[in-house]
Amino acid sequence: MGDSVNPFESDLGRGPSNHLALSPLSFLPRAAAVYPERCAVIHGDRAYTWAEVYQRSRRLASALTKRGIGRGDTVAMMAPNTPPCLEAHFGVPAAGAVLNALNVRLDAAAIAFMLNHGEAKVLITDREFSPVIKEALAEIAKAPGREILVIDIDDPLGEGGELLGETDYESFLATGDPDFPWILPDDEWESLSLLYTSGTTGDPKGVVYHHRGAYLNAIGNIQVWGMGPHPVYLWTLPMFHCNGWCFPWTVTALAGTHVCLRQVRASAIYDALADHGVTHLCGAPIVMQMLLNAPEEERRDFGQQVKFMTAAAPPPAAVLAAMQDAGIEVTHVYGLTEVYGPAVVCAWRGEWDAFDIEKQAAMKARQGVNYPALEGLMVADAETLEPVPRDGQTLGEVFMRGNVVMKGYLKNPSATEKAFNGGWFHTGDLAVWHPDGYIELKDRSKDIIISGGENISSIEIQDALYRHPAVAGAAVVAKPDEKWGETPCAFIELKPGASAEEVEIITFCRDRLAHFKAPKKVVFGPLPKTSTGKIQKFVLREKAKGL
Repeated sequence: MGDSVNPFESDLGRGPSNHLALSPLSFLPRAAAVYPERCAVIHGDRAYTWAEVYQRSRRLASALTKRGIGRGDTVAMMAPNTPPCLEAHFGVPAAGAVLNALNVRLDAAAIAFMLNHGEAKVLITDREFSPVIKEALAEIAKAPGREILVIDIDDPLGEGGELLGETDYESFLATGDPDFPWILPDDEWESLSLLYTSGTTGDPKGVVYHHRGAYLNAIGNIQVWGMGPHPVYLWTLPMFHCNGWCFPWTVTALAGTHVCLRQVRASAIYDALADHGVTHLCGAPIVMQMLLNAPEEERRDFGQQVKFMTAAAPPPAAVLAAMQDAGIEVTHVYGLTEVYGPAVVCAWRGEWDAFDIEKQAAMKARQGVNYPALEGLMVADAETLEPVPRDGQTLGEVFMRGNVVMKGYLKNPSATEKAFNGGWFHTGDLAVWHPDGYIELKDRSKDIIISGGENISSIEIQDALYRHPAVAGAAVVAKPDEKWGETPCAFIELKPGASAEEVEIITFCRDRLAHFKAPKKVVFGPLPKTSTGKIQKFVLREKAKGL
């Protein structure tokens, strides 16, 4: 019967009536149409309805289009979690452009590299960051013919700063049409955003997201967190981190309320919990510590159940218990920039509620299982891609595949090919696979240090250390830290006859790196090496634990 016609394919076609590209841009017009007067954004004394957010986002798309910005162009954003940053997640791609949200903690050299590599034509920047942006723009201006339209955000809650652009954000919006046509992309594979990795070797890599992946991971957040309609979401997680783990689109899909936060402080978080009824927030473990260690005068009572999603280091049992006592339920996730943020979740099972808090913490320490939007997750041999036994002991590399994996690295085909070798995305993270299918990370093969939720490359710090005239050898590892989770610890072997002090080395690094990347501890002495001269970092990690 091989020649027979398949009745399910012969006269059932795909067209505009039954097939449209998936895009998170579709969430905003629906929220505005169904809940036009519902509160969408809170920022200090300001509040915007969903109708207003839609209008402002359309103005942004229109204003960019009038300036010649369109498909294939990059619009960079240097801003904290404020309304313009949220609006850019809709208005920029609605103009057909690609949003490049920049890490506000980076130094001028890194920012300049990203603006050049991503070929940004527009930079929307908050006045708070004018010193570093001014320096980055001066570096960019050295290239002939390289011009960027700079738009300043003059946030009334900010602390001011020099105006660098030809116009301010609100004036720029005023040039746009509030009825600008909201057209979804024809192809869901079209690029939506550009984000940069921390740069484990050499320059950081530009990770490119597409509309389909952002749409699916935004929906995945709803599924794994059990989010109902109209959540009140507090922006403690930076939107420059994997586009805020796709939550700009998730919360909009549910017509919830975005509560903006310029700076993450315990008092501001407690105020938001008490005054705005915040139900959900995300962040690194340091945010939990901040809440639990806040002085009594900064605390506020709140009556609602609150959900907290955290990545990086799993919460210790004592922290987990304290969060539960405070009325905050913790969900542990794992992901990477290359997979739109969290793509693995420690899905909680009801029977675990009967465990004592130590056992619950042990279960929650595991990274878990795949998001519904991530089709493939395995722990396997790094070379053969043969899955390891699910015995909770055999070490392997974590591999992922599916629609929430990046398009690839911008202008870096060799790195993209290497990352996708064998039909799987190679995370570079090492883990074991438990009998129940949950994975548990054991190490990071790329030597990334996760400090306060920020990824720090040990290699980048080592490169800076080697520039010091007294340094003969250097190795940087993670040192456990109660507040930050991990901080960089430098082990240094000095040149014969040379001398240096700890504070001198730290200052040297701070002058050459973003301050949060500088080592917090420096240890002098011979470096342990293999017979071939390779530094034995596992020995240094053990030493760092005891410091």
